[in-house]
Amino acid sequence: MPELPEVETTRRGIATIMPGRILRQLIVHEPRLRWPIPPDLPALLDNTRVLACERRGKYLLIRFAHGTQIVHLGMSGSLRRVAMDEPLRKHDHVEWVFDDARFLLHDPRRFGAVLWHPADAGPIGEHPLLASLGSEPFGPGFTPDSLHAGVHGRRQSIKQLLLGGRIVVGVGNIYASESLYQAGIDPRTPGSRLSRPRCARLHAAILQTLSQALESGGSTLRDYVNAQGAPGAYFTLHAAVYERDGQPCPRCAGPIRRIVQGQRATYFCPLCQKR
Repeated sequence: MPELPEVETTRRGIATIMPGRILRQLIVHEPRLRWPIPPDLPALLDNTRVLACERRGKYLLIRFAHGTQIVHLGMSGSLRRVAMDEPLRKHDHVEWVFDDARFLLHDPRRFGAVLWHPADAGPIGEHPLLASLGSEPFGPGFTPDSLHAGVHGRRQSIKQLLLGGRIVVGVGNIYASESLYQAGIDPRTPGSRLSRPRCARLHAAILQTLSQALESGGSTLRDYVNAQGAPGAYFTLHAAVYERDGQPCPRCAGPIRRIVQGQRATYFCPLCQKR
């Protein structure tokens, strides 16, 4: 699914176009996403000016004077710019139409979301989808000490703690596996067993992995493309273990192993990564 690098890459793409422009039409072709799109949303947004395109965790935030649109790409979605006269593809569910630009939300599995948070409902950070999110990985709140404090005393595996999003946001399944590999930590290790030095290594590995993904435009496993319709190149350039079950470890040449944790696939090297 699109994770923080993919969402941030998309945000950067739409942020070069949308802010300052008037949204002429929001066209909803299929309202039945993960949560139904509010039926009055087009009327609320047509002919209003976009102020900013922001991100919190894996959520895109398109800000207007009277509220914020929350967009989630779901399991296999993308938000891409298209020609003004380009025909709709199957699974193109929502359109943002400006005078000289047009964007389509493509979501084959319909696990994404397009919601609305009015300004009079309080700060966007208080929305139920955002209120319990952890620190942004590149923000000042995420440090080796905050990571150690977050895992201290926790019996849950470090992989699951990272996916939970309460300690740090945006480290989803792909980048959790890659970060733990870079840090040399077995994904099954209980959080309580991570010392401060190991948390420092993991903190550095998370930042390195996410930075590489951002520089590469994210990852493309299934349907993800960026705002310009291009796939991400992270797997081609950097991925060491994800979806490489049985292939040799880049470090020790032992076989990469696949297990399932919390119904999600985990890939790791049982020789290089220690509990």
